[in-house]
Amino acid sequence: MTMRRLLLGLAGAALLGGAAGAQTCTPRVPAGSFVEGGKWTMSINPTLPPQQFVDSRGELQGLNVELARAAAAKMCVEPVFLRMDFPPMIPGLRAGRFDTINTGMFWTEERSSMFYVVPYAQQAISIYTLPNSALNLTKFDDLSGRTVGVETGTYNERKAREANAEMVARGLRPVNFRTFSTASETVAALRAGQLEAAINIDETANEMVSRGIAKIHVRSLFGTDITYAFRDRALAQAFAAALNELKADGTYDRLFDKFGMTRLANTSFAIRGSGPN
Repeated sequence: MTMRRLLLGLAGAALLGGAAGAQTCTPRVPAGSFVEGGKWTMSINPTLPPQQFVDSRGELQGLNVELARAAAAKMCVEPVFLRMDFPPMIPGLRAGRFDTINTGMFWTEERSSMFYVVPYAQQAISIYTLPNSALNLTKFDDLSGRTVGVETGTYNERKAREANAEMVARGLRPVNFRTFSTASETVAALRAGQLEAAINIDETANEMVSRGIAKIHVRSLFGTDITYAFRDRALAQAFAAALNELKADGTYDRLFDKFGMTRLANTSFAIRGSGPN
C-alpha cells in the first residue's frame, strides 16, 4: 500500500469515527425550542468580570461563558453568544430575537412571570469609590446628597432607587443618580471625577479592587439569586437538568472556585416562578 493510500485511509477512518461520535450525542431540546434550530443563542453583556468579560485577545471569558458552554455540551447543542448591553435584553428576549439572557440577571417576581428563569448563583451589591477617595461610607444612607453612578435598567438601579426612596421618606437628601449602559462606562465616569461613588455587583467590585481602580466601602447589600432567563420552557428545563449534572460531576463547583463567585444556596436547580402566562 502506498503512503498516499494509507494516509487517505486513516483520514477516512477518522471522519467515520467522528461521525459515529457525533451520533452518540442526541440533542435534549427540540429544534423548535430555539430561534435557530440546534443553536442555543444567548445575549451577554461582557463588561462584568469575573462573571463575563473579554480578554486581551477579544475572546469571551468568565463564569457565565464557561458554565453555558459546559451546559450546552450536556444538552448537545451549539452555544452562540450575542454581545449587547443589558437594557435591550429583556425586550429582545420577549420579541424572540434570541433564546436566553445570560448575564447574571437578578431574580425578581416580575421577571419570573415574564420568562422561565433558572437561578444558578447568588449575588449582592457593593458601594465603591476610587482608591484615594476621602469619603467614609458605611451604609447606604451615607450616599445621601452624593452623585452616584449605576447601570441603567438593572436590579442594581432598582434596589438603589428603592433604598433611596425609603431614605428620603425619613427626611434625608436624595442621591443624585447618574445612569450608564455598562460597568465600564460607570468606572470611566468615576475616574473622570463625574461621580463620587458607584454601585455594582460584589464580584465586579472585587475585580476592580484587584486591578487597583476601586475601594469597596459597603458590600453584600440586597442579596438575591441570579438567573438565566428563557423564552421556552423545554429549553429552561433542559438547562436546569444540565446544571444538576454539572453539580454532580464537580464542574459547577470547579467553575465557581475558579471565578470566585457565590454558589446557589439550593442543592438542586429548577425553574423558579410561574413563567409566562
